[in-house]
Amino acid sequence: MSAAAKRIEKSADAYRSIGEAADELGLQPHVLRYWEGKFTKYLKPMKRPDGRRMFRPEDMEALRAIQLLVHERGMTLKGAQQLINEQGIEKVLAGQAILSANNSEAPSTSPARELQETIRSAFGASEGGLSKDGDSRGRLESMLADLVDIKARLDKARLSKAA
Repeated sequence: MSAAAKRIEKSADAYRSIGEAADELGLQPHVLRYWEGKFTKYLKPMKRPDGRRMFRPEDMEALRAIQLLVHERGMTLKGAQQLINEQGIEKVLAGQAILSANNSEAPSTSPARELQETIRSAFGASEGGLSKDGDSRGRLESMLADLVDIKARLDKARLSKAA
């Protein structure tokens, strides 16, 4: 594409090639192709006779919603897909989508969440960082023991899965 063509602003209703869509979102084209395979319900770009993808305005909205959830909020693709399926693209883009745990079998707190809270309370104990007193040291040693225990559990699970 020439430099003159890149300077032209397209209207919001214009179709965009995969390169234009990727540039607009600040992503690589292969990421959009991958997402197209994962979000088939929401991403259906037109394909020209020569095979080039042309993203419609609704495809661009879906891409923005996916990018917001995955890149800015740190969700997995599966989690983003679930949230979009449950609440819709419009709510995600408006910032109104709320992640809720509908699974009643899931424990209210997981060991990872408990560890996060322990770390947060240990580091939040003093405004200027960790204090030198023995209490902070004890909490850190306790957290280290928890991490070592979690690592041992993960290693055991990996070995049992590999066997």
